Amino acid sequence: MKIIVFGLGNFGMALSISLTETGNEVIAIDKQMDKINLVKDKISHAICMDSTNELAYEALPLKDADKVIVAIGENEGAAIITTAIIKKLSDVKIISRALSPIHDTVLEAMGIHSIVHPEQDSADRLTKQINFKSTLENYQLDDNYTISEVKAKPEFFGKTLQELDSIDKYRLTLITIIREKEKKNLIGKKTIIKETIGRTSPDTLVLEKDILVVYGNNKDIENYCMGEEEYDLRNKNI
Repeated sequence: MKIIVFGLGNFGMALSISLTETGNEVIAIDKQMDKINLVKDKISHAICMDSTNELAYEALPLKDADKVIVAIGENEGAAIITTAIIKKLSDVKIISRALSPIHDTVLEAMGIHSIVHPEQDSADRLTKQINFKSTLENYQLDDNYTISEVKAKPEFFGKTLQELDSIDKYRLTLITIIREKEKKNLIGKKTIIKETIGRTSPDTLVLEKDILVVYGNNKDIENYCMGEEEYDLRNKNI
């Protein structure tokens, strides 16, 4: 994957190097040249630029990036402005560091759902989450097992979990299902929210747009996220 990291503090630098070591093309951005010099020989590209200057983004391949990480940790205002500019210029998925509860609130209001707190989440753990290319959110339990949110496959739509048990080949344990639900606010305006359906049963139907929360081995989750032909080819050669 091509990943752009803004901010080369301790967290951003460790994350950039870790992502590079796991096979990603990393472009790191910081306005301090001394930090660029520290990391330039350890990652794909390092660029000295002020990320709060919208004009400076013209030379960045934002549209080609798979993910952008705003890891700025010294200036909350700069982190928020950087995130806002990226949102304006691209539809790329943004993972943003939050520095305070208010920062959390601002990011959520901007539509940023992937928010990290480096004090609790190590760069190594975040690298493992990012490297699951097709999952939505992950909770890494250890080096081998993960709880992940994955999209229900079209072949599951309209079938009960009991029916799916007979054709299951992914070796994953379903924990619950996250489903869209229409809700009215205090003034009667309709909004779409997502919430879990709670404990499932054999009669639970899988619907279009359902998100499955599953537990399993990392390789089995990767297999699930593959296309059907790619999955069959890999398992034929095992």
